[in-house]
Amino acid sequence: MAEGRTQRRLAAILAADVVGYSRLMQVDEAGTLTSLKTRRTEILHPLIATHHGRIVKVMGDGALVEFASAVNAVTCAVALQEAMKAANAGLPDDRRIVLRIGINLGDVMVEGSDLYGDGVNIAARLEALADPGGVFLSQTVLDHVKGKTKLDFEDLGEQNLKNMAGPVRVYRVSGAATRTIGTTTANGDLPSKPSIAVLPFTNMSGDPEQNYFSDGITEDIITEISRFHDLLVIARNSSFQYRGKNVDVRRAGRELGVDFIIEGSIRTSANRLRITAQLVDAATGNHVWAERYDREIQDVFAIQEEMARSIAATVGGRVEAVRTERAVRRDLAAIKAYDLVLRAKALAHTFSKRANEQARELAKRAIEIDPSNAKAYSYVGYTHMMEYAAHWVADRANSLAQAYEFGREAVALDGTDIEVLWKFGQVLLIRGEFEEAHAQFLKALEVNPNDSVARCQYGLYLDCIGEHERAIEEYELAKRRNPFDPSGGTAWLRGIAYFGARRYAEAIATLNQVNDPIPEIHGWLAASYAHAGRVGEARTKLEAFLRETERDMVIFPGRRLKDLQAYWRGAAWYKDQSDFDHLFDGLRKAGMAD
Repeated sequence: MAEGRTQRRLAAILAADVVGYSRLMQVDEAGTLTSLKTRRTEILHPLIATHHGRIVKVMGDGALVEFASAVNAVTCAVALQEAMKAANAGLPDDRRIVLRIGINLGDVMVEGSDLYGDGVNIAARLEALADPGGVFLSQTVLDHVKGKTKLDFEDLGEQNLKNMAGPVRVYRVSGAATRTIGTTTANGDLPSKPSIAVLPFTNMSGDPEQNYFSDGITEDIITEISRFHDLLVIARNSSFQYRGKNVDVRRAGRELGVDFIIEGSIRTSANRLRITAQLVDAATGNHVWAERYDREIQDVFAIQEEMARSIAATVGGRVEAVRTERAVRRDLAAIKAYDLVLRAKALAHTFSKRANEQARELAKRAIEIDPSNAKAYSYVGYTHMMEYAAHWVADRANSLAQAYEFGREAVALDGTDIEVLWKFGQVLLIRGEFEEAHAQFLKALEVNPNDSVARCQYGLYLDCIGEHERAIEEYELAKRRNPFDPSGGTAWLRGIAYFGARRYAEAIATLNQVNDPIPEIHGWLAASYAHAGRVGEARTKLEAFLRETERDMVIFPGRRLKDLQAYWRGAAWYKDQSDFDHLFDGLRKAGMAD
């Protein structure tokens, strides 16, 4: 539909998604597809017709449905969950198809048979929050259904939803959620694997400048615990949404879909370190285990490992033998290097030229202090890779060579560090050494298959070699382990994979969730809109891309595609020319001259 004839209307939007879809497909692809088709034909379609709804679209593991009545939308959702529960009766856990449902009432834009806008986006965000088997509503929906059904509603308070200007008050339909300990978790894993989230440890030092240290230690605790394969550990980004907030652990447990929560605090003073930690049953709020560590600061590594083993033993019932290369005691010089690497990491991930240079200097200082620090080498290499990809230097060939040398040295120093492995894998991808990159990503997953970032990096590899649908499956697995990713990193990668798979509507919806200040996001969106036939929006995004790159002083003479192609090969690391051609054709359609 032409942009000038875009219509708007008020609608109740129901967004539904299958929990653990990728896992179900891995277990039995043909059986899962057959079951989904049967559920749609025998349950979904009849119920939607009965409640006067309209299916907007079906997206593999999910569906978007429009209703003219909020009451009809809610009663249909509850009936759908009850019917799905009945259909699952008697099936083993790894064969059950369980839905999450979110419902919002709001203004939507109509283009052909499709719907867009915040009215749709909020419903999708609520679906992501919902419990398996649950139905979550926005305040606007509750206002229209209260007193008109026999249902009860639980107030979950205001929630900050990604890319929404303000918080949204969320409600759960009581009795519609089926999750209990012993059922499939929100992350799609089986009940035999207890699930756990580590909330950001509170910085008690009285100096906000020390937050990076508390955050870094929290991340390392998450890494240590996730090495125990008997536990499902929620990724850092999802846990860190609670940073600086007064958290109700039971509510956090529901939102993250976990059985247990770890919280604590860190205080440093001179060479002394105090860490307090407690393990809480997320269902009851009761303390299961607590410990306080008063040690010399050089004992931080020993504390992390001791804490991880104590928690794993308490939660998992047994601790599997874990081979660790980390020394349990380090001298003060090594601790100083550790501190510098944490500072470098915080700067490197801000994606700016100045911060990138500062991060490199800090990582180099860490190497001077502790030449055995693999992460320090890795971050020096990472900063060289970033300046190559972002065109921040004239001699890009030297940057890539430096990235390779420092990355290789990091792997030689510690071939069991997940971050070191996948960062070197990225460098190999840029160099076009796809088989070697594949080996690095697989090593990272072998060290810890629970690590959502390593899972995403393997998905990136698959996308680069043209396996776009397989890449999407890996990103979905990562998403289950990282349900609230504020960085948008997973969304960026998933959006690019959707583009490669020619699933433009999903690419547009996903890439529009990304918050990262990376100009290429506008470029991917321009190509996606163009291939979807939405030329006006494609041109707007193309202008945004050119404006952002010029701000970073990457100028394309005459704004021509031939000049852009060389630039883009630093941002897209495709193996096959056909994938580049697909991207460049989209940019050409968006208005880029040859």
